[in-house]
Amino acid sequence: MDSTASTAQPNRYDAAMTTHPQAAPPRRSAEEQGRLDAALSDLFERRITFNQTLGLQVTSARHPQPRIRFAMRSELIGHYQHGRLHGGVISATLDAMGGFALMVAIGDKHAEEDTAHVMHRFAKMGTIDLRIDYLRPGIGRHFIATGYVLRTGKKVAVTRMELNNEQRELI
Repeated sequence: MDSTASTAQPNRYDAAMTTHPQAAPPRRSAEEQGRLDAALSDLFERRITFNQTLGLQVTSARHPQPRIRFAMRSELIGHYQHGRLHGGVISATLDAMGGFALMVAIGDKHAEEDTAHVMHRFAKMGTIDLRIDYLRPGIGRHFIATGYVLRTGKKVAVTRMELNNEQRELI
């Protein structure tokens, strides 16, 4: 064995290749996560009163793909002969889902913050653009919307949402 090899100092290339694990950001406790989930659900289901009109209910407030649900009701019908969901209900639900997906993602991104600080971050959120592709008639007993964030910037985020019926048909 060459004794100089074992005592040689690493060169600058070796030092550049050495990776040091970065400390993971502190995550909130399960108790604090429960408070945040409850606050998000309260904001979404009760404080945004239009969501009450639609009957939207949070079924998951967890990153990366939160979910909301609503039941078909006669007040939501757009085509009276076929009992189809109104296109405006579909659009409004997907708009709400996009906002909710962003709220959940922001909560996950700022896991070192308590619930009050995370909730304060939502004060200036709003939709600037919305595109809906209607693929099938909105027929079903209940509907499930999912969403996820594609990109977040300093002022604008991009989300993708889907609406399915209980048969998992993409609406």
